[in-house]
Amino acid sequence: MNLFKKSKISEQAKTKFPAGNSHINYTWLVKHFGFFMFLALLAVIYIANGHWADKTIRDINITQKQVKDMEYEYKNLKSLEMYRSRESQVTQAAASLGLKPATTPPVKLVVDKK
Repeated sequence: MNLFKKSKISEQAKTKFPAGNSHINYTWLVKHFGFFMFLALLAVIYIANGHWADKTIRDINITQKQVKDMEYEYKNLKSLEMYRSRESQVTQAAASLGLKPATTPPVKLVVDKK
């Protein structure tokens, strides 16, 4: 038994991974390096697209909340304006200025066509 004797290792066995009977070797990896880079680029684009979609959904939710708030404000102001434009409210507002509603009916003017 010769422990210090160099064993003959084939050139193909030197290039294989130490995992055993693997069909992937360094030359195959170098040959397909461009494809791996393409897959990495696709992964980065996929992740970026996910982040972009999340940001867009957040922006949409914020905009929907703003629209609801503005819709509530519009309805509130519209109802307040409708209340203030009622005759009784206009009369009360005019009374503070010293104006009173007319008690006599309006006079109709007639023009003679001669």
